[in-house]
Amino acid sequence: MRALLRLLLVLALSASLAACAKAPVPSHPALWSVRDARGHTGWLFGTIHSAPAPFAWRTPAVGKALDEARTIMVEVGNLRDDSAVAATFARLAKGHGEPPLSQRIDPADRAALDKLLTRTGYADTQFADVETWAAALTLARNADADADAANGVDRAILGAAGSRPVVELEGAARQLGIFDALPEREQRDLLAAVVREASAPPSTSLTESWRKGDTRALEAETRRGLLADPELREALFTRRNVAWSRTIAQAIHAGHRPFVAVGAAHMVGPDGLVARLAAMGLTVERLQ
Repeated sequence: MRALLRLLLVLALSASLAACAKAPVPSHPALWSVRDARGHTGWLFGTIHSAPAPFAWRTPAVGKALDEARTIMVEVGNLRDDSAVAATFARLAKGHGEPPLSQRIDPADRAALDKLLTRTGYADTQFADVETWAAALTLARNADADADAANGVDRAILGAAGSRPVVELEGAARQLGIFDALPEREQRDLLAAVVREASAPPSTSLTESWRKGDTRALEAETRRGLLADPELREALFTRRNVAWSRTIAQAIHAGHRPFVAVGAAHMVGPDGLVARLAAMGLTVERLQ
Protein backbone atom coordinates (compact mmCIF):
# COMPACT_ATOMS: atom_id res chain seq x y z
CA MET A 1 0.00 0.00 0.00
CA ARG A 2 2.94 2.35 0.56
CA ALA A 3 3.77 2.08 -3.13
CA LEU A 4 0.14 2.66 -4.07
CA LEU A 5 0.07 5.82 -1.96
CA ARG A 6 2.99 7.13 -4.01
CA LEU A 7 0.75 6.95 -7.08
CA LEU A 8 -2.51 8.00 -5.46
CA LEU A 9 -2.12 10.68 -2.79
CA VAL A 10 0.36 13.49 -3.13
CA LEU A 11 0.25 14.36 0.59
CA ALA A 12 0.23 10.87 2.08
CA LEU A 13 4.01 10.53 1.98
CA SER A 14 4.89 14.19 1.80
CA ALA A 15 7.72 14.42 4.33
CA SER A 16 10.93 15.22 2.49
CA LEU A 17 13.96 13.27 3.65
CA ALA A 18 17.61 14.16 3.16
CA ALA A 19 18.15 13.81 -0.56
CA CYS A 20 20.93 11.48 -1.67
CA ALA A 21 23.01 12.11 -4.75
CA LYS A 22 21.68 9.45 -7.09
CA ALA A 23 21.62 9.33 -10.85
CA PRO A 24 18.14 9.79 -12.34
CA VAL A 25 16.50 6.53 -13.35
CA PRO A 26 15.44 6.43 -17.04
CA SER A 27 11.64 6.40 -17.21
CA HIS A 28 8.90 6.22 -19.81
CA PRO A 29 5.67 6.93 -17.88
CA ALA A 30 2.28 7.07 -19.56
CA LEU A 31 1.15 10.23 -21.34
CA TRP A 32 -2.11 10.96 -23.16
CA SER A 33 -3.46 13.80 -25.27
CA VAL A 34 -7.09 14.88 -24.89
CA ARG A 35 -8.99 16.80 -27.59
CA ASP A 36 -12.51 18.10 -27.90
CA ALA A 37 -14.55 18.38 -31.12
CA ARG A 38 -13.19 21.88 -31.82
CA GLY A 39 -9.57 20.76 -31.58
CA HIS A 40 -8.89 22.18 -28.11
CA THR A 41 -6.14 20.09 -26.53
CA GLY A 42 -4.84 19.04 -23.13
CA TRP A 43 -2.56 16.32 -21.77
CA LEU A 44 -2.75 13.75 -18.99
CA PHE A 45 0.47 12.70 -17.30
CA GLY A 46 0.51 10.15 -14.47
CA THR A 47 3.05 10.95 -11.78
CA ILE A 48 4.69 9.33 -8.79
CA HIS A 49 4.66 11.45 -5.64
CA SER A 50 7.79 10.16 -3.89
CA ALA A 51 10.59 7.76 -4.71
CA PRO A 52 13.96 6.50 -3.46
CA ALA A 53 15.76 8.11 -6.42
CA PRO A 54 15.03 10.82 -8.97
CA PHE A 55 13.56 9.81 -12.32
CA ALA A 56 14.48 11.03 -15.78
CA TRP A 57 10.80 11.39 -16.70
CA ARG A 58 11.01 14.25 -19.23
CA THR A 59 11.08 12.27 -22.45
CA PRO A 60 10.78 14.11 -25.80
CA ALA A 61 7.00 13.46 -25.87
CA VAL A 62 6.48 14.71 -22.30
CA GLY A 63 8.75 17.69 -22.85
CA LYS A 64 6.87 18.69 -26.02
CA ALA A 65 3.50 18.48 -24.27
CA LEU A 66 4.75 20.40 -21.25
CA ASP A 67 6.25 23.12 -23.45
CA GLU A 68 3.02 23.50 -25.46
CA ALA A 69 0.75 23.66 -22.42
CA ARG A 70 -0.64 26.99 -21.30
CA THR A 71 -1.84 25.85 -17.88
CA ILE A 72 -0.40 23.38 -15.37
CA MET A 73 -2.96 21.38 -13.39
CA VAL A 74 -1.89 19.46 -10.28
CA GLU A 75 -3.50 18.01 -7.19
CA VAL A 76 -1.94 20.50 -4.75
CA GLY A 77 -0.58 23.83 -5.93
CA ASN A 78 1.55 24.71 -2.89
CA LEU A 79 3.11 21.26 -2.62
CA ARG A 80 6.62 22.69 -2.34
CA ASP A 81 5.64 24.80 0.68
CA ASP A 82 6.33 22.09 3.26
CA SER A 83 5.53 24.30 6.26
CA ALA A 84 2.08 25.23 4.93
CA VAL A 85 1.22 21.62 4.12
CA ALA A 86 2.46 20.49 7.55
CA ALA A 87 0.33 23.14 9.25
CA THR A 88 -2.76 21.96 7.36
CA PHE A 89 -2.06 18.36 8.36
CA ALA A 90 -1.58 19.29 12.04
CA ARG A 91 -4.84 21.28 12.11
CA LEU A 92 -6.96 18.53 10.60
CA ALA A 93 -5.20 15.67 12.40
CA LYS A 94 -5.90 16.99 15.88
CA GLY A 95 -8.04 14.71 18.00
CA HIS A 96 -8.86 14.58 21.70
CA GLY A 97 -8.69 11.72 24.14
CA GLU A 98 -8.26 9.07 21.43
CA PRO A 99 -7.61 5.48 22.62
CA PRO A 100 -4.22 3.81 22.11
CA LEU A 101 -3.65 2.61 18.57
CA SER A 102 -3.76 -1.00 19.75
CA GLN A 103 -7.39 -0.39 20.73
CA ARG A 104 -8.21 0.97 17.27
CA ILE A 105 -7.20 -2.17 15.43
CA ASP A 106 -8.25 -5.80 15.28
CA PRO A 107 -6.50 -7.96 17.92
CA ALA A 108 -5.07 -10.15 15.14
CA ASP A 109 -3.11 -7.13 13.82
CA ARG A 110 -1.72 -5.94 17.15
CA ALA A 111 1.56 -7.84 16.95
CA ALA A 112 2.25 -6.31 13.54
CA LEU A 113 1.30 -2.88 14.90
CA ASP A 114 3.74 -3.31 17.79
CA LYS A 115 6.54 -4.13 15.35
CA LEU A 116 5.69 -1.11 13.22
CA LEU A 117 5.62 1.21 16.23
CA THR A 118 9.02 -0.07 17.35
CA ARG A 119 10.42 0.32 13.84
CA THR A 120 9.18 3.90 13.47
CA GLY A 121 10.01 5.00 17.01
CA TYR A 122 6.46 5.65 18.23
CA ALA A 123 4.63 4.47 21.34
CA ASP A 124 1.16 2.95 21.36
CA THR A 125 -0.18 5.81 23.51
CA GLN A 126 1.55 8.58 21.57
CA PHE A 127 -1.44 9.32 19.34
CA ALA A 128 -3.96 10.32 22.02
CA ASP A 129 -4.41 13.71 20.34
CA VAL A 130 -4.24 12.41 16.78
CA GLU A 131 -7.16 11.09 14.75
CA THR A 132 -6.86 7.57 13.40
CA TRP A 133 -6.43 8.53 9.72
CA ALA A 134 -3.57 10.87 10.62
CA ALA A 135 -1.88 8.22 12.76
CA ALA A 136 -2.15 5.79 9.83
CA LEU A 137 -0.55 8.24 7.38
CA THR A 138 2.16 9.16 9.88
CA LEU A 139 3.11 5.51 10.31
CA ALA A 140 2.97 4.89 6.56
CA ARG A 141 5.22 7.86 5.87
CA ASN A 142 7.80 6.85 8.46
CA ALA A 143 7.70 3.19 7.45
CA ASP A 144 8.47 4.14 3.85
CA ALA A 145 11.98 5.25 4.72
CA ASP A 146 13.27 4.93 1.16
CA ALA A 147 10.69 7.35 -0.28
CA ASP A 148 11.72 10.98 -0.66
CA ALA A 149 9.11 13.52 -1.74
CA ALA A 150 11.96 15.60 -3.18
CA ASN A 151 12.10 12.97 -5.92
CA GLY A 152 8.38 13.27 -6.63
CA VAL A 153 7.55 14.20 -10.20
CA ASP A 154 4.80 16.62 -9.13
CA ARG A 155 7.33 18.96 -7.56
CA ALA A 156 9.42 18.92 -10.72
CA ILE A 157 6.33 19.72 -12.81
CA LEU A 158 5.58 22.69 -10.57
CA GLY A 159 9.17 23.84 -10.97
CA ALA A 160 8.77 23.72 -14.75
CA ALA A 161 5.57 25.78 -14.73
CA GLY A 162 7.47 29.05 -14.95
CA SER A 163 5.11 32.01 -15.29
CA ARG A 164 2.18 29.89 -16.47
CA PRO A 165 -0.87 29.62 -14.21
CA VAL A 166 -0.96 26.64 -11.86
CA VAL A 167 -4.44 25.30 -11.17
CA GLU A 168 -4.90 22.89 -8.29
CA LEU A 169 -7.55 20.24 -8.67
CA GLU A 170 -7.86 19.67 -4.95
CA GLY A 171 -5.53 21.51 -2.60
CA ALA A 172 -3.96 20.33 0.65
CA ALA A 173 -6.94 21.07 2.90
CA ARG A 174 -9.40 19.31 0.63
CA GLN A 175 -7.18 16.27 0.06
CA LEU A 176 -6.50 15.78 3.75
CA GLY A 177 -10.11 16.61 4.45
CA ILE A 178 -11.10 13.47 2.56
CA PHE A 179 -9.43 11.44 5.31
CA ASP A 180 -10.76 13.67 8.06
CA ALA A 181 -14.31 13.09 6.83
CA LEU A 182 -14.01 9.30 6.83
CA PRO A 183 -16.11 7.50 9.43
CA GLU A 184 -14.01 6.12 12.26
CA ARG A 185 -14.62 2.59 10.98
CA GLU A 186 -13.01 3.46 7.65
CA GLN A 187 -10.16 5.29 9.36
CA ARG A 188 -9.44 2.11 11.27
CA ASP A 189 -9.56 0.10 8.05
CA LEU A 190 -6.91 2.47 6.69
CA LEU A 191 -4.78 1.96 9.80
CA ALA A 192 -5.10 -1.81 9.43
CA ALA A 193 -4.04 -1.62 5.77
CA VAL A 194 -0.94 0.38 6.72
CA VAL A 195 -0.01 -2.08 9.46
CA ARG A 196 -0.45 -5.14 7.25
CA GLU A 197 1.48 -3.60 4.37
CA ALA A 198 4.35 -2.67 6.67
CA SER A 199 4.79 -6.31 7.63
CA ALA A 200 4.94 -7.45 3.99
CA PRO A 201 8.24 -7.76 2.10
CA PRO A 202 9.26 -4.54 0.30
CA SER A 203 8.28 -4.38 -3.35
CA THR A 204 9.34 -2.08 -6.17
CA SER A 205 6.97 -3.58 -8.73
CA LEU A 206 4.44 -0.74 -8.67
CA THR A 207 7.10 1.94 -9.07
CA GLU A 208 8.55 -0.07 -11.94
CA SER A 209 5.12 -0.31 -13.55
CA TRP A 210 4.83 3.46 -13.41
CA ARG A 211 8.34 3.93 -14.77
CA LYS A 212 7.60 1.68 -17.74
CA GLY A 213 4.12 3.07 -18.38
CA ASP A 214 2.52 -0.32 -17.69
CA THR A 215 -1.06 0.80 -17.17
CA ARG A 216 -2.41 -2.76 -16.97
CA ALA A 217 -0.26 -3.47 -13.94
CA LEU A 218 -1.22 -0.15 -12.37
CA GLU A 219 -4.92 -0.85 -12.91
CA ALA A 220 -4.58 -4.27 -11.31
CA GLU A 221 -3.00 -2.64 -8.26
CA THR A 222 -5.99 -0.32 -7.84
CA ARG A 223 -8.12 -3.41 -7.21
CA ARG A 224 -6.09 -4.48 -4.18
CA GLY A 225 -5.15 -3.17 -0.76
CA LEU A 226 -6.98 -0.15 0.57
CA LEU A 227 -8.78 0.41 -2.75
CA ALA A 228 -10.40 -3.02 -2.44
CA ASP A 229 -12.42 -1.54 0.44
CA PRO A 230 -15.58 -0.10 -1.23
CA GLU A 231 -15.88 2.93 1.06
CA LEU A 232 -12.19 3.82 0.85
CA ARG A 233 -12.24 3.34 -2.92
CA GLU A 234 -15.21 5.67 -3.28
CA ALA A 235 -13.62 8.37 -1.12
CA LEU A 236 -9.99 8.17 -2.25
CA PHE A 237 -10.41 7.25 -5.90
CA THR A 238 -13.80 7.28 -7.64
CA ARG A 239 -15.31 10.45 -6.22
CA ARG A 240 -12.13 12.43 -6.79
CA ASN A 241 -11.83 11.27 -10.39
CA VAL A 242 -15.40 12.33 -11.10
CA ALA A 243 -14.73 15.86 -9.83
CA TRP A 244 -11.37 16.17 -11.55
CA SER A 245 -12.63 14.97 -14.92
CA ARG A 246 -15.23 17.73 -14.95
CA THR A 247 -12.63 20.40 -14.15
CA ILE A 248 -10.22 19.05 -16.76
CA ALA A 249 -12.90 18.91 -19.45
CA GLN A 250 -13.93 22.49 -18.73
CA ALA A 251 -10.31 23.67 -19.03
CA ILE A 252 -9.91 21.89 -22.37
CA HIS A 253 -13.17 23.28 -23.78
CA ALA A 254 -12.08 26.78 -22.68
CA GLY A 255 -8.84 26.46 -24.67
CA HIS A 256 -6.53 26.57 -21.64
CA ARG A 257 -4.37 23.71 -23.00
CA PRO A 258 -3.86 22.12 -19.56
CA PHE A 259 -1.00 19.77 -18.76
CA VAL A 260 -2.59 17.63 -16.05
CA ALA A 261 -0.09 15.94 -13.72
CA VAL A 262 -1.69 13.78 -11.03
CA GLY A 263 -0.94 10.44 -9.39
CA ALA A 264 -0.72 7.68 -11.99
CA ALA A 265 -3.27 5.49 -10.20
CA HIS A 266 -5.94 8.06 -11.09
CA MET A 267 -5.44 7.51 -14.82
CA VAL A 268 -6.30 3.84 -15.14
CA GLY A 269 -9.32 1.55 -15.21
CA PRO A 270 -13.00 2.25 -15.92
CA ASP A 271 -13.11 4.80 -13.10
CA GLY A 272 -9.87 6.51 -14.17
CA LEU A 273 -9.51 9.92 -15.79
CA VAL A 274 -8.72 8.48 -19.21
CA ALA A 275 -11.95 6.47 -19.34
CA ARG A 276 -14.06 9.21 -17.79
CA LEU A 277 -12.92 11.91 -20.21
CA ALA A 278 -13.49 9.56 -23.14
CA ALA A 279 -17.01 8.86 -21.84
CA MET A 280 -17.59 12.62 -21.81
CA GLY A 281 -17.04 12.72 -25.57
CA LEU A 282 -13.41 13.83 -25.67
CA THR A 283 -10.83 12.05 -27.81
CA VAL A 284 -8.12 10.52 -25.63
CA GLU A 285 -4.98 9.19 -27.32
CA ARG A 286 -2.03 7.45 -25.71
CA LEU A 287 1.16 9.26 -26.77
CA GLN A 288 3.64 7.36 -24.65
